[in-house]
Amino acid sequence: MSKIRALILAVSVLLFVGCGSLDKPTNEKVVGGEVVVDLDGNSIKTSLIAAGTPGIDENSTVYGYKAYKIPYTTTDEEGNSVAVSGLMVVPLGLPEVVYSTLGLSLVSDSHGTIFPNAEAPTEVAGTTNSPDGSSILLTSLGGFVTLQADYIGFGDSHGHYHPFILKKSLANATVDFISAARDFASHNEINLNGQLFLTGYSEGGYTALATLEKIEAETSLDVTMAAPMAGPYDVNRTAFGVLSQDTISVPSFMADIAYAYALAYDEDVLMVVNEPYASKLEGLFDGFHTRVEIDAELTTQTTGEEGLFSQSFVYDFFTNSNNWFREAVGENNVHTWGPQTTVKLIHCEGDDVIPFGISQIAEATMNAYGAADVSIVPVETVLGIPEPVGHVACGAMAYSIATNIFAQTRAATIGY
Repeated sequence: MSKIRALILAVSVLLFVGCGSLDKPTNEKVVGGEVVVDLDGNSIKTSLIAAGTPGIDENSTVYGYKAYKIPYTTTDEEGNSVAVSGLMVVPLGLPEVVYSTLGLSLVSDSHGTIFPNAEAPTEVAGTTNSPDGSSILLTSLGGFVTLQADYIGFGDSHGHYHPFILKKSLANATVDFISAARDFASHNEINLNGQLFLTGYSEGGYTALATLEKIEAETSLDVTMAAPMAGPYDVNRTAFGVLSQDTISVPSFMADIAYAYALAYDEDVLMVVNEPYASKLEGLFDGFHTRVEIDAELTTQTTGEEGLFSQSFVYDFFTNSNNWFREAVGENNVHTWGPQTTVKLIHCEGDDVIPFGISQIAEATMNAYGAADVSIVPVETVLGIPEPVGHVACGAMAYSIATNIFAQTRAATIGY
């Protein structure tokens, strides 16, 4: 617990630390997957110290990290079966009583927005043999088993379009991976204790809340706590906000939503996005381009002759209640229900991409629907930071808060 508190004010370096050029792990037989990372705690500690990570020194406890790529099957927006993949990260070096008696707690960590397939969790692990930033916090420092679904469109399903901010298939991929990981654990003598936490940042925050909604409505899974972070939970309000502005700060995000929604709802993207941009989208979202490369091919102007979105599309969106996109974004809201699981909405008040107000709306709406315990955790206030923190910088801080909250809950219930 103390090591997490020591990091909480200056942890952003963790999201960018790699362990250098390391050999792949030797071939280890496992049932239903493969080992893609196998690092001892000292190797990770050495890397963190070399990077100047605050709070980490030779006396720090850093757990080892064994990551497994697990193939499984899920269902896409159209109801088709899709072969996908995910990363299961297991801590090494905890007290033996944890592995033999107390059992390991799971955190399903839904990753934020990515564009190149090379940034998918299993791809990063398999090509670099390096820990991912969030799982350094959750696994190597927090001692949790971390689950990271690649999502449809990445990893083993590279080639399928990614259902960006479409709750059905994002939740399907996550819930199905939780089940696949539990099955994998039972076949490979990994002792789990039944605790399940949900988190994720940005698109991952949206996915975490969508996952909780699916779990409570459709499954017998028991979620201990959910801590979604900075997600666009109210997709309808997010769309109205973006389309009412003259410019778009990150055009790749909104272009990806337009592209994914047009495919999912069988609409013509040429009627939504202006040329020459509409014809570029399939190539830009092929899993080989970075966000910077995609943004360079688009425009920051929202609409008009030189804008990203067709003026007729935007006009119809604002004036026609039966507009297909207006109905679609409403269908994909993830906050219009009352969770019976404790939910902590972690968000920076200075977020410049997903406004803090989105979490305020989600909190009020879910409580109005009869939620058991939904509350906001404002990052700057919790950490005593006087200046507003933007979306990108907030990520590591939010993850450290989530890790701390989960660790406190585990200590109070499991005892370590």
